[in-house]
Amino acid sequence: MTRRARLLSYFGVERDRDENPADTFPINVAPFIRLAKDGESGVPVVNDGLFGLLPHFASEVGFGRRTYNARSETVDRLPSFRDAWANGQRCIIPAEALYEPNYEGGKAERWAVYQEGYVPFGVAGIYTQWRDFKTGRDVYSFSMLTVNADDHPFIKRFQKPEDEKRMVVILHPSDYAEWLSCPVDEAKRFLKQWTGPLLGEPLPLPPRAPKASSVSTAKPRKPEPPETGRLF
Repeated sequence: MTRRARLLSYFGVERDRDENPADTFPINVAPFIRLAKDGESGVPVVNDGLFGLLPHFASEVGFGRRTYNARSETVDRLPSFRDAWANGQRCIIPAEALYEPNYEGGKAERWAVYQEGYVPFGVAGIYTQWRDFKTGRDVYSFSMLTVNADDHPFIKRFQKPEDEKRMVVILHPSDYAEWLSCPVDEAKRFLKQWTGPLLGEPLPLPPRAPKASSVSTAKPRKPEPPETGRLF
């Protein structure tokens, strides 16, 4: 099922373009769902945005490599995120799976974390618009909100053994509308661990460049952070 069909079926929003879901890394473009404003009807709408929130003071898109996740404990205080939070610019980020590093075998192995049947889920996020002064365009960008997961029965298996465990905030579908529309001072009650069942399996990244007997002019890709996902 394509992005457009899945967005309509699981989230009730219509997208004006279509393609298959794809793995999304920081500063890639992916759909997110927000509440329509500025004289519009106030219903949920879907836009494309950069994965990694760009505050007004960001000088380049690359800033988003550091802001694709926002800690729920500090989202209202850190300069990169506090304006979007204070303005109630909350969103839902549709995803089929999230990728986390598993060190149980002694070295990092990428695992996919998902619901049974890869049923899509909505991740709580914040978004903003950023002016790209090089092109003069305004672009959307967004970040996923995270919470502590040291005691989560499944997620505590991931990330470096010595590191704090974190997980994104997965919203229950019945909370989508209220998450988007509630007052700012009520929004933090949604920022909690997901208690529903989650599954996982090793899913390594494909080779970074095709093997060939001839000389290749392709530049090698830099390693990407593991906290990415198959976003719509």
